[in-house]
Amino acid sequence: MPSTARSTTSPGTHPPRVAALIGPYSSGKTSLFESLLCATGRIHRKGTIRDHNTVGDNNPQSRTREMSTELTCAQTTYLDEEWHFIDCPGSVDFAQDAREVAMICDVAIVVVDCDPARVMTAAPILKFLDRNRIPHLIFINKTDHAGVRLRDNIDALQSISERPLILREIPIRDGDGHDDAITGFVDIVSERAYQYLEGQPSKLITMPSALASREDEAREGLLETLADFDDDLLEQILEDQTPAPATIYDNLKQDLGRDLIVPVFFGSAEQDHGIIRLLKALRHEAPVADVCAHRLGVDPDDRKAIVQIFKTLHLSHAGRFCFGRVLSGGLKNGDALGADKLSGLCTIFADKHEKLDAARTGAIVGLPRVEHLRTGSLVATDGPIDSLWPDPLPPLYETGLEVTKPGDDVKLTEALRHLCEQDRSLSFTHNDSTGQLVLAGQGDIHLQCALAHLRDHYHLEITTTAVLTGYQETIRKPSSARGRYKKQTGGHGQFGDAAIELRPLGRGEGFDFSDHIVGGAIPRQYISAVEKGIRDGLRCGPLGFPVIDVAVKLVDGSYHTVDSSDQAFQMAGRIAIGEALGNAGPVLLEPVDRCTISIPSDFTSKAQRLVSTRRGQILGFNAKDGWQGWDEIDVQMPTSETADMVTELRSLTQGTGFFTRSYSHMQELTGKQADTIVTQQQKAGK
Repeated sequence: MPSTARSTTSPGTHPPRVAALIGPYSSGKTSLFESLLCATGRIHRKGTIRDHNTVGDNNPQSRTREMSTELTCAQTTYLDEEWHFIDCPGSVDFAQDAREVAMICDVAIVVVDCDPARVMTAAPILKFLDRNRIPHLIFINKTDHAGVRLRDNIDALQSISERPLILREIPIRDGDGHDDAITGFVDIVSERAYQYLEGQPSKLITMPSALASREDEAREGLLETLADFDDDLLEQILEDQTPAPATIYDNLKQDLGRDLIVPVFFGSAEQDHGIIRLLKALRHEAPVADVCAHRLGVDPDDRKAIVQIFKTLHLSHAGRFCFGRVLSGGLKNGDALGADKLSGLCTIFADKHEKLDAARTGAIVGLPRVEHLRTGSLVATDGPIDSLWPDPLPPLYETGLEVTKPGDDVKLTEALRHLCEQDRSLSFTHNDSTGQLVLAGQGDIHLQCALAHLRDHYHLEITTTAVLTGYQETIRKPSSARGRYKKQTGGHGQFGDAAIELRPLGRGEGFDFSDHIVGGAIPRQYISAVEKGIRDGLRCGPLGFPVIDVAVKLVDGSYHTVDSSDQAFQMAGRIAIGEALGNAGPVLLEPVDRCTISIPSDFTSKAQRLVSTRRGQILGFNAKDGWQGWDEIDVQMPTSETADMVTELRSLTQGTGFFTRSYSHMQELTGKQADTIVTQQQKAGK
């Protein structure tokens, strides 16, 4: 880590701005990230995913899997203005990082593949940006391949965007066909044409005459969309006046900042096509930091430092390390953020941290050794502020965990707590009914990376197990039994005698114990011991599972003045309940979840078949509120069927489907499947 201190202050017109690169897996975000850093002079040679030497994939899991598994920040400058670009993972397994970054960026660059068939994978991203009113533009990547039809792509994108798309440029092709290779572009606002050059900035050329009509049509569409938000511009258009380019640029900037429009650009990150054009658009049209601050509920004040925390790490050399964006005032070493005093303020370039003297409004900063800050914290010098931060993604996939070394249990719990601070879409629980430690996240790859982190950073040896289902059992009919415990030893013996009546209760009513002893058949001091013994006996019924929804009435018994004791009556209660349960028609119960499955309407029929194959019951389905072209299916499904359902759901819906779930009730399970579960449980108990 370099020790030279520096300030983030630059002579540019604007304070530092933040652009997030967000998009589906394999759309080319990391390649675009590399191109932007190279074009701004921050790096002098581009790396590649294939060679495992990109700035964006600097951790072992990213290199091994050839995909981003965590966010990467990089500070740079373009034309004397400071920028912080953040490359976000594209896999749905790591969507939480992209959401956290989107909340603090000034503009999100949504990178999509040029194949219209893959556009649907960007739908959840665009929905999140639209719902949180985050300014964003679209960069259609990989257009250096022949056969790219931008119009088809844009039509597909418009179908999943709540905001109108504005095409900012049209392609120049190698021939007259729509499938010919793209060799340049025409900027619709400036009406200038550029030709791509290999390894060099694009070259200004004369507008091809064949494109004049298409450029006029595209420009007219752009102006009509902008006029929907500006009465003065609408009046100019109606009077057949030609708006000045400055007027158009002003409208583009204002409307983008208000999240009213989505400008669309295209290019090829690998070939550096369209990169400078994108940078110029960002420089002139991206909102400034104040817009982000107001969106997060902050009124910027130069006299008061306010920082939004958007990422938390646990580093061996820096303790709890937070990524924060300065939304108001400025920071310097020695300042306080709530209960934490700042020391070691730094700027971030991938995994390298360069010390700072001070950071001004708009900058991304690293904050080492902060014990009271967490992702989502909005904090000022005098303490925390109420935050508008969204809730984390709900868990969709689970696995059981076991340590292989005795004594590592406590260490594992602490490591999992750190891991869940780093990624809020991870969670872990100790299941009371099964005794199992369960790690939950967004998918199989997500949990695999989490386990690799536990192994590499915390040196924990962990084995994964299938998630156990919290089966229980109950009874179908009343029964009665008498438990008699008698044991004679050299001294005092043991004697307890209790008679009970057992009956079923309604589902969800739990356990009820009542005492109907008369005439002192059992002394009052032993009644609670009988109840305790009964409760112990209900922990494992005849089928091998906890017993619920039963009522027990203590009706008779006897005692010995010398040999009776609490322990003896506990044993009597346990014997009585064991016998009564065996004669009461025990039946297996399985937990059932209430799930809401969200999918694009084109995949609704496939999702319905998935529900039926997993023993689910469809309660109804409706159009998803606020999600045009999406449906919600309300279902009840056995919990055992939901633990890995997201894998199949995603494979049926191009990776876009998701669901929420919550426990609903217990229901009877009979037949061959119940017999198999009981047999397995009995074998495991031996």
